[in-house]
Amino acid sequence: MPRFMTLIRIDEENLPKEAPDPDFEKRMGALFEEITKAGVMLETAGLHPTSQGARVTWSGGRLTQTDGPFTETKEVVGGYAVLQAKDMAEALEWTRRFLSAHPENWTVTSEVRQIDEATLGS
Repeated sequence: MPRFMTLIRIDEENLPKEAPDPDFEKRMGALFEEITKAGVMLETAGLHPTSQGARVTWSGGRLTQTDGPFTETKEVVGGYAVLQAKDMAEALEWTRRFLSAHPENWTVTSEVRQIDEATLGS
């Protein structure tokens, strides 16, 4: 079965100040339990803020490093998941369920892309 990388994008500058509703963790826990039991979730994690990260770029035959935060970027990757699904439609359905579990006042975007198995290890 194909694998999919789901990149969770957030706007670090405009994260909600208030705590999520009390049922958020319950909803997310139940979804993670279901997706794991279904054999779809292979790995998932949130990422530390960009203020604790760095970008390394290769351009013009040289490397440059930019330490975070990356203020010129509105959306950043705040987390990821690796899913194993029968097709893109199934990966998108799980992603929709994940996003719908979030509080209504949050803005979260997920980019879903199939992993190119032919390039692994190259």
